Amino acid sequence: MTDQAESLRTQLIQTTANRPKGKSIAIMSGKGGVGKSNVALNFAISLCHKGNKVLVVDLDIGMGNLDILMGETSKYTIADFFKGEADLRKMIESGPNGLQYIAGGTGLSELLALDDRLIEQFVYQLGEIVNQYDFVFFDMGAGVTADSAKFILAADEIIVVLTSEPTAMTDAYAAIKYIHLMDSQIPFQIVINRVESEKEGLDSYGRLSAVINKFLHRDIAYLGSISEDRAIHQAVKRQIPFIILNKNSHSARSIERIVGNYCRKSHSSSIHPNKKFITKLKQLLLGR
Repeated sequence: MTDQAESLRTQLIQTTANRPKGKSIAIMSGKGGVGKSNVALNFAISLCHKGNKVLVVDLDIGMGNLDILMGETSKYTIADFFKGEADLRKMIESGPNGLQYIAGGTGLSELLALDDRLIEQFVYQLGEIVNQYDFVFFDMGAGVTADSAKFILAADEIIVVLTSEPTAMTDAYAAIKYIHLMDSQIPFQIVINRVESEKEGLDSYGRLSAVINKFLHRDIAYLGSISEDRAIHQAVKRQIPFIILNKNSHSARSIERIVGNYCRKSHSSSIHPNKKFITKLKQLLLGR
């Protein structure tokens, strides 16, 4: 029994040691109003439930509402870094169920307007932070701008959130194409939000995938769909993530399946994720 316990401890240590640290994931959408931030928040909390250390950085500039969705009040936002009032490390806040986050509050254009020394300081501090987590999510604004593209292109992976509405599908394709034309190798994964049935999600993914395959000559992965139900609306009103408010709701079960699919599909890169992300981000922000 002692040998068995020792073997289990050794296996656990090895598993933890081999777990890739600092995988960066950009959560984006083609248009606003598709529930992107809500998906990002509940996705991240589900990963926390699986024993991961997770950070969400709110880069949904001007519309950042991550802390509001959790019913939290943030002492600092990224704006305080730009003003020289706080280091990034001081901006990390504790959310529900072990989740940690950095609130938004300023424009990416302000970051890009800083001199090289301050940008290097920002990237250095971010690199130190990212390395402390298993997953770091960047909740991007709706659509893609030249500024937000720099963070999206630096990320290890991209998750695109959309609904089955024709306008959302069209805008999602445009956003994917924009990023693809700058980096054809970056992996995209799709989540269809607010569906009436699993079939609706699969049909929507099938249509989008066919267009992307035809015109961009690439595949995109499907993580799953999230059912439209009252639990989501109640969660937003009560400022409690729906995966916590009602773990047995259709939406909560949907997000758990999606995260399960993600974990099964996810695999570590030959390059350390954090090193890859920070190196790319520095090059993109400094233009060299």
